[in-house]
Amino acid sequence: MVRGQYRVLLFLFSIAVIASSCSYKRNASEVRVWQLAGPGVINPVLAADADAYDVDNNIFEPLLNFDYKTLKLVPVLAQSLPEIKTDSAGRMLITYEIRKEAKWDNGTPVTAKDVEFTLKVTNNPAVNDAPLKTTYDLMSDVILYPDNPKKITIVFDKKYALALESTGTNTFVLPEYAYDSNKYMEGFTVKQLHNDTSLAHDPKMLAFAKEFNSEKFTRDTAHISGSGPYRFTQWVTGQYVVLKKKKNWWGDALQGTNCFFDAYPDRLTYQVVNDQTSALVSLKAGNLDVMKAIKPQDFADLSKSEKFTANFNTFTPLMFAYTYLGINMASPKFSDIRTRQALAHLVDVQRIIKDVYYGYAQQISCGISPMDSIDYNNDIKPFAYNIDSAKKLLTEAGWVDSDGDGVLDKVIDGKKTDFTIEFLLNQGADSRKKVALIFQEEARKVGITVNLVQKEFSVFQDLLKKHQFEMYTSGWVFQPGQQEFKQAFYSTSALNEGSNHEGFGDATSDALIDSIRVEFDENKRARMEKRLEAIIHDKCGYIFLIAPKALLAISRKFPNAYPSSNNPFYWEAGLKAEGEK
Repeated sequence: MVRGQYRVLLFLFSIAVIASSCSYKRNASEVRVWQLAGPGVINPVLAADADAYDVDNNIFEPLLNFDYKTLKLVPVLAQSLPEIKTDSAGRMLITYEIRKEAKWDNGTPVTAKDVEFTLKVTNNPAVNDAPLKTTYDLMSDVILYPDNPKKITIVFDKKYALALESTGTNTFVLPEYAYDSNKYMEGFTVKQLHNDTSLAHDPKMLAFAKEFNSEKFTRDTAHISGSGPYRFTQWVTGQYVVLKKKKNWWGDALQGTNCFFDAYPDRLTYQVVNDQTSALVSLKAGNLDVMKAIKPQDFADLSKSEKFTANFNTFTPLMFAYTYLGINMASPKFSDIRTRQALAHLVDVQRIIKDVYYGYAQQISCGISPMDSIDYNNDIKPFAYNIDSAKKLLTEAGWVDSDGDGVLDKVIDGKKTDFTIEFLLNQGADSRKKVALIFQEEARKVGITVNLVQKEFSVFQDLLKKHQFEMYTSGWVFQPGQQEFKQAFYSTSALNEGSNHEGFGDATSDALIDSIRVEFDENKRARMEKRLEAIIHDKCGYIFLIAPKALLAISRKFPNAYPSSNNPFYWEAGLKAEGEK
């Protein structure tokens, strides 16, 4: 559930609305991609939203990544998939070698020292990357090789089933020379960061983190640098982000190796448009080349337009993603499991699929893609939409209308409390608001008042991190491969602004997650995952809704465009205009 790539859940998707315009002339070799909000930051360690990930993926590179065509794990900065061994002490050793061609913008080679530096950054206790840290918590050391500066062994103190994906797809390598010119981190080791908790107060650690977390390394074009094919050149907040193709990029020599070495456009422009309706108008006018997350109703209507279909191809791959309702389990209103399960019975998912998603979705009962035939728990039956079942559970949980005002109430901490729910939404997410309105309507039937509270996206995120909500709706986007449950469902991940917003977890579920993380037998791990998914479903911190389809439109001037279930559901750098070399 971090931005890793091994069925780790990536980011909360669907963002906020910001007005935009674009004031420069169109480049002949350019792809214009619609974004609803634009990135929060441009930094692969700190990124916390899908728009940021889309941009980062063209500036920075991981050791490994999932190919958009094949969905297979392929080497990017790494020369090949790593060698994996276990030593006599039971430690797991993962050895990578960096491609000999890989270079930074200043012409110096990408080395193992840069990988080591990046791992130190992600484990600096003062760096704002709490979700990412969960995937490195078992990493204990690295080994460098003086006779081969391109080689590095990453050491885990015990076997970790997700070590390959964790080290490969999560580690978007940063150039040490650019991100630590003051050499704050130089004197520390990965081993120290793993063992010494006092480093959280070390002046050099704090100085580095203060600078790294600042605008200098999150939005300043002069200081943001990676090994990828594009350079970050412009950002007008609420309007657009511009990336320009590097001249003589080192990866051009490897074109065709996998999709990540296909980089054709001279410029990638991520254009922020203030709402989805306006974005669709811009798309039809040819001012945008790519639009994902088209409103389902609009998407259904597009096929009726001959003009549109003459200019655009449309695609509907099932996403590695799901949507859900989140409940603050720590709130006294929701502490009784019967209350949370009653709320689940009030959610008419089939109506949501029909009226909100126009059939471009399927109901789910757990947080694993239904495309995963091994790990998805088909034995879990979703909570049926049933008003009578909800009423019965609410009564059992002590909710009654004691004063006859039509609203349920209950004595909590010695005080009569009406059953009202503050339902948090981020502004601009049209589908989410429709889901919330359907839930509001159904809740009213049993005497629950639901008040919708809309906040700008950054405020929405902050309230979730601080557990200052009662209910909300959101979603996770993830990528192929093994899933890491610790980020969103481990009890300690509710601390320090982690991603366990609901406060889910206890000793039993934590122990099960720990066991899943170290189990290499695919069948045994699948059985444990299914048990965990059943617990998550029954506890109802999450009320699982649907797995959506990605509703894409891509200009026909890119005849090589193809859809993918992998976020962002196409590879924009690989879009090649007809006749382009």
